[in-house]
Amino acid sequence: MKVAFVIQRYGLDINGGAELHCRYVAEHLARYLEVEVLTSCAKDYITWRNVYPPGIEKINNIPVRRFRVDQERNPNQFGRLQDELLQYPHTEQDELRWMEEQGPRSTDLINFIKKNKDNYQFFIFFSYRYYHSFHGIRTVPHKSLLVPTAEPDPVIHFKIFKGLFHLPQGFVYNSVEEKRLIQGLSANYQVPGDVVGVGSEIPPNTDSWSFRKKFGIQDPFLIYVGRIDENKGCGQLFDFFLRFKAQDKSTLKLVLIGSPIMKIPDARSIFHLGFVNDQDKFDALHASELLVMPSFYESLSMVLLEAWAMGKPTLANGNCRVLMGQTIRSNAGLFYTDYEEFQRCLHHLQKNPETRAVMGQNGRRFYQENYSWEIVEQKYLRLMEAVKN
Repeated sequence: MKVAFVIQRYGLDINGGAELHCRYVAEHLARYLEVEVLTSCAKDYITWRNVYPPGIEKINNIPVRRFRVDQERNPNQFGRLQDELLQYPHTEQDELRWMEEQGPRSTDLINFIKKNKDNYQFFIFFSYRYYHSFHGIRTVPHKSLLVPTAEPDPVIHFKIFKGLFHLPQGFVYNSVEEKRLIQGLSANYQVPGDVVGVGSEIPPNTDSWSFRKKFGIQDPFLIYVGRIDENKGCGQLFDFFLRFKAQDKSTLKLVLIGSPIMKIPDARSIFHLGFVNDQDKFDALHASELLVMPSFYESLSMVLLEAWAMGKPTLANGNCRVLMGQTIRSNAGLFYTDYEEFQRCLHHLQKNPETRAVMGQNGRRFYQENYSWEIVEQKYLRLMEAVKN
């Protein structure tokens, strides 16, 4: 069976979000299927500028076909359009214009799918809100599976998506909350689907001492891994953590791993390491007291699962239903909805290593029972078998 994974951007140097999710799944399903990736030449998600050359390359033995983006996105122009649509009444035509502006618009990619649809048994589209999924699913609805990576942000209420959620042959949901969200908005109960999520690539050995020596961090710390962005709750995290430090007077530090999209406070208790390789990331998780996840919108947090896989407790933003739901089901961390709860939770976790240890054990067990690669792989294969024409 030949399967195409369709994603907005793809590469070894894209280390988060739906793109990493897609790469992990593609590489694991390549053990059972003939897998190919269809994607754009873009590297960054701000402008979708063509960086990679068009054509075919192999990444970890998987053929990756890249197609040029028709036009770079103007972030300011797109931001103004989106704000206008979210604030004022508008038409479906306005929403279609929003889709064109959002991109990454690649007519070459869509035309390739049209011309070669008979060469693939399935097209697995990642991320419902982008051009490649919106137009690609309409091109091959009878062969489409959708991994929506949907969050309860305002754009999911656009009218153009209600019909889209009825078209695929099946859904691969990231969480119970994501499934409820999409079914509640579109009433697409007749479309088969399963809550699957994603595994991770945990290295066999991690070394906290190597991390501390390499980066010069000796004090206890909590860690954030991901894009450092206001939209990921990082502004609130900085505010809460610095208020905590002013009250607590402890040696606790905050370590950040990821690319900054916003200004990071100039504080002696905050260390920004930038982009690091996977070994350094997992060594950092090993050395940390706990992982903090401040995002307001998630369909599934891969780094939360990675922390649990390594036996680390977590502190998550309870205003995000997905993070709260995962935390409750795993019993592997605490969650907060305001500063007072953040302060109490962090203080408790910091002062009680036995609590951290028990939560870490719960997290490891939850990960192994729900997100081991064997479980994830079999869920994908069973869904494809169930909806195969």
